Amino acid sequence: MSHLPRGLTVRRDAGLYGYERALRRVGIDPVAGVDEAGRGACAGPLVAAAAVLPAGRAGIVPGLADSKLLTERARERCYAQVVRRALAWSVVVIESDECDRLGMHVANVEALRRAVALLDLPPAYVLTDGFPVDGLGVPGLAVWKGDRVAACISAASVLAKVTRDRIMTGLHDRFPAYDFKTHKGYITDVHAAALTAHGPCPEHRMRFVNVRRAAGLEPLPDVQNEEPVGELVDTPYRETS
Repeated sequence: MSHLPRGLTVRRDAGLYGYERALRRVGIDPVAGVDEAGRGACAGPLVAAAAVLPAGRAGIVPGLADSKLLTERARERCYAQVVRRALAWSVVVIESDECDRLGMHVANVEALRRAVALLDLPPAYVLTDGFPVDGLGVPGLAVWKGDRVAACISAASVLAKVTRDRIMTGLHDRFPAYDFKTHKGYITDVHAAALTAHGPCPEHRMRFVNVRRAAGLEPLPDVQNEEPVGELVDTPYRETS
């Protein structure tokens, strides 16, 4: 399902941990949050993560917030805290060629499912960011801007973002012409210029219009399966999803 259990409500001012507290009050525990990083990028993998935080003070992560609102150093600090405090956590990496094979939406849903399935502690309930995900095996709720209002989703977003940023920094060493360490595979003026000058590398997603254009390829026959050009970004911390 994609709604709270009957009779349960969460106040708007309940804070980052309000969803988990409300669910625990009616006996639903453990609660997992799941999120992804890299859906809007035209290069590199898609990374999904899931996290289960403990109740009480042990589950309060200092500085936790939506990963896109944090600086790189703050994300790294939160990452270490989440890994230390979480009752269970998992990370799933979907490589660019699998993203091409599946299409980004299908790859995204599959990554979220895998992340939940890999948790050492099976959740009783799952909170997802933005849209419902079926096939999780347990009830769940899609939370609008969930990475900003639900702690377990925020924790998952940090795990996914930090993991993916580390991967993209590593890819920079293999493909320095594209400056992956700065823009992390999202579309910037620098990235667009590199695509024009060098064409795509094996880490680029061939379903994206700008990548196909840089490779000299025609649009995909089924335009519904072709990914749009990623949104222009002006800092390494801003991310589309």
